[in-house]
Amino acid sequence: MLQIGDMVPEFCLPNQDEEEICFRDIKGRWIVLYFYPKDNTPGCTVEACDFTRAIPDFRKLDATVLGVSPDSPASHRKFIEKKELRITLLSDEQKSLCNAFGVWQLKKFMGKEHMGVVRSTFIINPEGKIAALWENVKVKRHIEEVKMKLEELQK
Repeated sequence: MLQIGDMVPEFCLPNQDEEEICFRDIKGRWIVLYFYPKDNTPGCTVEACDFTRAIPDFRKLDATVLGVSPDSPASHRKFIEKKELRITLLSDEQKSLCNAFGVWQLKKFMGKEHMGVVRSTFIINPEGKIAALWENVKVKRHIEEVKMKLEELQK
């Protein structure tokens, strides 16, 4: 997994509207990049809705919020429409960004092992380096922690 101080690798991924979002185009500002396992699942829905509610706070902090999962752009679009989300979701169907950040890992669920996304959040500073990270995120109150850390980093 990438660590604090590591440079973020260049990437380009389609969003929910199949528009390509490239790191080079958003670098230079604060970015909250969060990885989640799957659209329309309970924890992922709570997290996406919490980030949506907090968008005004993140805008005041001049931060862009991007969610990433292996779901397709069409799946993201349905998720956004169904839950009235106001965040950008990136589609990583090839898991290239998940692998680059080290969040595509072996997981255990009910005694069975499978590969999947470990829910993780990264704050990226304007220089393109990891400034903070959370691994194995517990959704409850997570967004508050991220906002507080971002405020602290910007002082």
